[in-house]
Formats: sequence, structure tokens, C-alpha cells
Amino acid sequence: MDFDFSDEQEQLREAVRKWVDKSYGFEHRRALVRAGGFSREAYAGLAGLGLAGLCIAEEHGGLGMGPVEAMVALEELGRGLVLEPLGQTLIAGGVLSAHADATLRADWLPRIASGAALVVLAHQERAARYRLDRCAAAARPAGGGWRVTGRKSIVPAGDQADALLVPATVDGTLALFLVERVAAGVSARGYVTQDGSRAAELELQDAPARLVAADGLPALEHAVDIGIAALCAEAVGVLDRTMALTAEYLNTRRQFGVVIGSFQALRHRMADMKMQQELARSMSYYATLKLNAPADERRRAMARAKVQLGQSMRFVGQNAVQLHGGIGVTDEYAGSHCFKRLTQMEMQFGDTLHHLGEVSARMQPKAGVFA
Repeated sequence: MDFDFSDEQEQLREAVRKWVDKSYGFEHRRALVRAGGFSREAYAGLAGLGLAGLCIAEEHGGLGMGPVEAMVALEELGRGLVLEPLGQTLIAGGVLSAHADATLRADWLPRIASGAALVVLAHQERAARYRLDRCAAAARPAGGGWRVTGRKSIVPAGDQADALLVPATVDGTLALFLVERVAAGVSARGYVTQDGSRAAELELQDAPARLVAADGLPALEHAVDIGIAALCAEAVGVLDRTMALTAEYLNTRRQFGVVIGSFQALRHRMADMKMQQELARSMSYYATLKLNAPADERRRAMARAKVQLGQSMRFVGQNAVQLHGGIGVTDEYAGSHCFKRLTQMEMQFGDTLHHLGEVSARMQPKAGVFA
């Protein structure tokens, strides 16, 4: 199997890397965190590169590329610890393209592709844990449209987004709706999360909505699987940055007259971290390549990938802090922000234990990732 990237994909990687290095330095990122954890200007910069429309069809103003190109871009954004939720844009574009009617696609996909509109997934509820089929929010038909009532938690950039993809039940059946944030009955309380990004608590009180999918569970599962694949790709970039910072520190810090990177015990630790880094990369590739597979196969693949990524993020992040010592947890040092980002990513879209249970529940009669 050929895992080499095409010239076009490498050019995309280089373009995103140059933007990150030029426009999203570490001190700039810290300033954005202090300002609230989300910047429309930075998001417009990503859209200017074409990333908001990366996987949206050309007929709707996108670039018409695929999951591999998205993975390449997200790795570089992860390396730069970029706060703006491009993964949410990929979710919105993918779900609307696959499940919405022609009118809804025509209304929103061009705006998403151009960066004029940010649409995010608002599915997490307090009592649901990571179960997608548990939903207390409810919807009812009203005047030829729909009204949604409920609460959603930890919505990425939820008080800054232009619209939200909201699952809600209709007579006991889960459906998926699009709700504009400025609509009547919508209120959002924003805050900065542990890793510096922005989220919000969302309350909907009889808010007007448009139906995306009447059979909402498959659409919601598709959305979360896109999110997992995007998160895995971004995590690989954060792991690359963490490893580079740790290697640089070990080759700079001196003790007993020599650099500590010459100590055999620390070299062995770095070798173990490198193994986990590459396991994470391979499973990120696996998740990306399975993103367009049939739903059951796709769901199994995402659970497997999230288990390995969760283990790798925890191992590399914690060991990096230990190898750095005290400086590894200071706010002035990029390594601490990598650690916080990896820790938070491990819990998004289902933590490692949740997905270990998913892997177990979805076991097939024959073993192996290609079963």
C-alpha cells in the first residue's frame, strides 16, 4: 500500500505550515487565549487558504477535495496549536452535503466554504455522557418549520458560531436540525476551556430550526466520526510538536557537564514516546481512509483509532512533562499548552475507555483492523 502523499497534498501541507509559522506564533496564540480563545480574523485566514471549503463540492464554492487533504491540513494546524475549530467546519460541510436537502445545502454550504459562516455541532448533553442515542432536547413542528427546546454543553465556539447543528427528539425519534445562533430563543454562555479554546453552554427555548435529517442518529454518528478523524489528525500534529520540543530540551539542558539527552534512561523514554507517536499516526491514517466506508465499518474504525490516539496522547504528553521537569507545566512554555491540548483531546467525542467499550461491542468473528 502506498502512503506517499501527492505533490498537491504536499503543497497544501506547505501552505498551511507557512501560514501557521507566519500568522500563528506561540505568543500570538497566548494573546488569543487571553482575548477569549477564538479569533474571527484567524478563522478568516484559514478560510483564505481554502480550508473552510476543503471538502465541499466545487458547485457550492468549495475545493472538492477529500479526507486525506483534510488530514494533511489538520496535522499542520495541530502542530501550530491553532484554536479555531476547523474540524467543526469539516463536520458541518460533511453532514450538510450528505444529509441535508438541496435548498439547505444551497443556503449554507457556499457560506461555510467561503468562511462567511461558522457552523458547529452542538450535541453534548450533561446526562448523555458519550451516548449519541441519549438526547433530552426535543423538537416540534410549528408553522411549516420546527421549534427546538433543550440544553447543550461544551459547544465549540458556541457563542461565536453563526449556526449550530442540534440533535433533538421528535416523538421519541432522534432528528438533526440547523439552528441559527441569533434566532429568537437561543442563548449561549461562552467561556475559555482548559486548553485555551472557546466553548459555550447553549440553551434553546422554542428556537426556530430547519430540519437537516429526520433520521438523525445516522447523521449524528456521521458527524461525530468526521470529528474523530479530524481530531486524530490534529492530535498527530500536536504530538509532533510535543516530540520536537522535548527533543530540543533534552539536547539543550545540561547536567553533570553533559546534555541530559545523552543519558540512556532518557533516550529509552524518548524511544517509547516515538513508538506511541507513530502508532498514533498510523491509526490517524486508518481513520481517514475509513471515513467514507459503510457506516458499521466506519464506526468500528473510528473507535479503534480513538483508543490508540487516546493512549498515545496520554503517554507522550505525560512523559514530555516528566522529561522537562518544572518548565513543562509553565504557561510561558509551549510544551505545557501541548500537554493541555492533548489531555482535552483525549476526552473529546468519547474518551479512551468509552471507545474501548465501543471496540469490544463491535468485535467481529474475525480479528484485525481490516475485518
